[in-house]
Amino acid sequence: MSEAHDFEARIVWTGNRGQGTAHYRAYERTWEVRTPGKPPVACSNDPRLGGDPGLHNPEDMLIAALSACHMLWYLHLASDAGITVLAYDDSPLGHGESAASGAGRFTGATLRPRITVAPGTDLGRADAIHHEIGKVCFIARSVAFPVAHKVRYVIGG
Repeated sequence: MSEAHDFEARIVWTGNRGQGTAHYRAYERTWEVRTPGKPPVACSNDPRLGGDPGLHNPEDMLIAALSACHMLWYLHLASDAGITVLAYDDSPLGHGESAASGAGRFTGATLRPRITVAPGTDLGRADAIHHEIGKVCFIARSVAFPVAHKVRYVIGG
C-alpha cells in the first residue's frame, strides 16, 4: 500500500525595486526558498533570462535534487550490497532546450559521479546499483526526461 507524503516550502519574491512589475525591467528575478525550520536559500532566474548568475536558479536546483537523490540511494543500496563507499561527488549536467517563445524544458540529464570504493570492491556490482536507483529515487521517478550515468570509480584505502 502506498503512503502519501507532503513536502512544504515557501517561495517569496524578493525582487520588487519599488515599482513591482510595472514594466519588464522594473523588477529583479530574485526570490528565496523558505522551508520551515531551515535557512533560506537565495535564488534567481537563469542568467539568460535576466537572473543573477551568482544565485541558484530553478534549473540548478532540479539537477542538484536529482543528483542528491541518486547519491543518497546509491549509498543506501551500496551499503545493503556490502559495497563500502569511501567518497562520492557528482558534477551533474542537465540538458535543456529553449523555444523561440522562451519556453524551455529539460531533455535529459547526465549524472557524472566519482565514487571512491574500498579495495576489492566488485565494480560490476557497484555499477549495477545505478540502474536500480531509477526504480526507487523519488526525484528520478518524477522527472519526464532520461537520466544517463557516466560513473568513474576510484579504489581507495
